[in-house]
Amino acid sequence: MRIFDIIDRKKNGNTLTDEEIRFFVKSVVDGSASNEQIGAMLMAIVIRGMDEWETEMLTQAMAESGDRIDLSGVDGIKVDKHSTGGVGDKTTLILVPLVASLGIPVAKFSGRGLGLTGGTIDKLASIPDMHTNLTEDQFVSQVKRIGAAIATTGKNLDPCDKKLYAIRDVTATVDSIPLIASSVMSKKIASGADAVVLDVKCGSGAFMKDKRGATRLADLCIKIGRKAGLRMSAVISDMDEPLGNAVGNSLEVREAIEVLKGQGPSDLKELTLRLASHMVMLAGVADSAEEAEEMALKSIYEGRAINKFRQLLRAQGGRDVTEHPDLLPGDKFKGEVTADRDGYISSVDAASIGHAAAILGAGRLKKEDPIDYGAGVYLCKKRGDYVKKGERLMYLYSKSQKLIMDAEDDIRNAVSFSDQRPEDKKIVLEERF
Repeated sequence: MRIFDIIDRKKNGNTLTDEEIRFFVKSVVDGSASNEQIGAMLMAIVIRGMDEWETEMLTQAMAESGDRIDLSGVDGIKVDKHSTGGVGDKTTLILVPLVASLGIPVAKFSGRGLGLTGGTIDKLASIPDMHTNLTEDQFVSQVKRIGAAIATTGKNLDPCDKKLYAIRDVTATVDSIPLIASSVMSKKIASGADAVVLDVKCGSGAFMKDKRGATRLADLCIKIGRKAGLRMSAVISDMDEPLGNAVGNSLEVREAIEVLKGQGPSDLKELTLRLASHMVMLAGVADSAEEAEEMALKSIYEGRAINKFRQLLRAQGGRDVTEHPDLLPGDKFKGEVTADRDGYISSVDAASIGHAAAILGAGRLKKEDPIDYGAGVYLCKKRGDYVKKGERLMYLYSKSQKLIMDAEDDIRNAVSFSDQRPEDKKIVLEERF
């Protein structure tokens, strides 16, 4: 069997066999397939597609390409959550301690960001002394001890996905539902949880630009997960506009802490509570979404959620930024963008805000780019707010005044205005079970 022949078969629209798929995955991991061959195979998949069975086989082969995390020694239903990524998405920082505060173990592997803004690990890395690179033993031990852990994936956890992800990013093969589904679910299967809730974003600031594609991806991931023995559900959420007000690593940590203390923006709170309700129901702790949300709200208002976050920080060496937010990094320069007319804000484009945040230093445009943890954008006004000409719309933070000027040029067209107040827009578009 040769990689060349497998590429040729997929290029011509054939359905690959399990043996061919496993041979491809093995060749990716052991290095016998060149980057050029891997790129060609990925492009053939993007153009010709993969049916549901092929995608399931690819996912299983990828999940089995490296180590598997064993959480069997942790009591209860272990729950995980995955987001397809978005601008201002800091829900993991809130959900892990919130759900763990209800006695449900949450074992979360996360990654660093590439593209518009930093990933969850970048946000945690903005907390002084925070350790996110845990060994498997440390990770499992912490989940046993305090019921929660957030860490980077181990070097040999789903190594096939690591290689494919890097090549997809530079070969314009990211936006393929079979490739996205296999990437998401192979990591979830290998990570050892019993239940997974997906937050599938759609809109200008997401991989999936429309609800139809997001729903197809969610349904495919749910099917793959269930066939692997996982409890699954998904939320389709809006990403036409940034989630919350803060975009940037330390800014988002501050906002996550606000929500854990019962404050924070309404859209972020609404989505977080809906995702929490799914996690609680999958764990078998509540019989309805209403009961699950009430449990989560009670934990927030009684202070148990923020206390669990403090416990998580201590366990991973982080400073207590819940009581001392000034410990979080800030930047030397602050700029602001003001309204150039009176009117209602009709939209705030997530992609434009995310790109501006990356210019400021909050995200990586290339893998080797360093992160400026204090950089980012803070939205003072959002969709539906009425503003007058000259009123402040947002703050920009960076270590460089030049970067602020560059971002200002990029961000001015992000905000659209209208004379009439726009209709309210839902953050949760659909739920899939």
